[in-house]
Amino acid sequence: MNRYEPSQSRYGAMEYNRCGRSGLKLSVISLGLWHNFGGVDNFEHSRTLIRRAFDLGITHFDLANNYGPPPGSAEENFGKILKRDFASHRDELIISTKAGYLMWPGPYGEWGSRKYLIASLDQSLMRMGLEYVDLFYSHRPDPDTPLEETMGALDQIVRSGKALYVGISNYSAEQTRQAVHILKSLGTPCLIHQPKYNMFDRWIEDGLLHVLWEEGVGCIAFSPLAQGLLTDRYLKGIPKGSRASKPHGFLRPQHITEEKLAKVRQLNDLAKRREQSLAQMALAWILRHPTMTSVVIGASKVSQIDDAVGLLKNPGFAQEELQAIDTILAG
Repeated sequence: MNRYEPSQSRYGAMEYNRCGRSGLKLSVISLGLWHNFGGVDNFEHSRTLIRRAFDLGITHFDLANNYGPPPGSAEENFGKILKRDFASHRDELIISTKAGYLMWPGPYGEWGSRKYLIASLDQSLMRMGLEYVDLFYSHRPDPDTPLEETMGALDQIVRSGKALYVGISNYSAEQTRQAVHILKSLGTPCLIHQPKYNMFDRWIEDGLLHVLWEEGVGCIAFSPLAQGLLTDRYLKGIPKGSRASKPHGFLRPQHITEEKLAKVRQLNDLAKRREQSLAQMALAWILRHPTMTSVVIGASKVSQIDDAVGLLKNPGFAQEELQAIDTILAG
């Protein structure tokens, strides 16, 4: 592949939101490497996706230790791409990774102990060829480890220089409030929370968004398109190459019910009236929250990244449109 020269106009069209009450801004669209960047995927295609994202002003690339498959391979591939294409642009990037889910066998290979979190980050840095990440997450709460230990490990990670900021993912509203207060007492604020959120999964509206707003913590939604269900991709069946067609995908054919498809069709009609794709409307709907800093999109095609960034042409909603969406989703 040819030598990469980023677009000179990459910051012209993208918008950047301040993350909570911190000094950090994130591109409103972030690229997640959960799928399509692992060892089972075509490396040069993955490289093309990352290049296109940066050309469009996407500066945040979201990883985790177990992304692949196989686990760890997304970080390895991203490290190769960083070295070949972005070595002179490291300070323009926000690189995040996480630890919490199963990564290696034995009692120290998952959850939230200090032992696991620090060992996992050391491995992640080695795979990516980095001295530090910009953002490190506790990927899920650990029911058997004191929250003080998990948050203490995040504080130690920042003080050691291995991460500039820390965050949490998949924590409930009450767990989040406790974690935020512990980190604040240690002098390392919680930068951001990454929950699952989309039109079909609205659990964060029942308390978590309020906690984040009160505490000045940013929010970044993953699975904003419900693994592709909130696009026009499945309106005529399950296409080859889609997440629902892959054995390692999390969207299974049984999730694509006729009841959900009926709602998707109505939402698609509303998006057309807004002169948007359904994906653009679904992303804009999430970003309407003042607490929401960014959305993490996945992509298997360059056109999907282009489409997502296109939401910036019409990010606002009339009150009647929001009411129409609620009516469709409640139907």
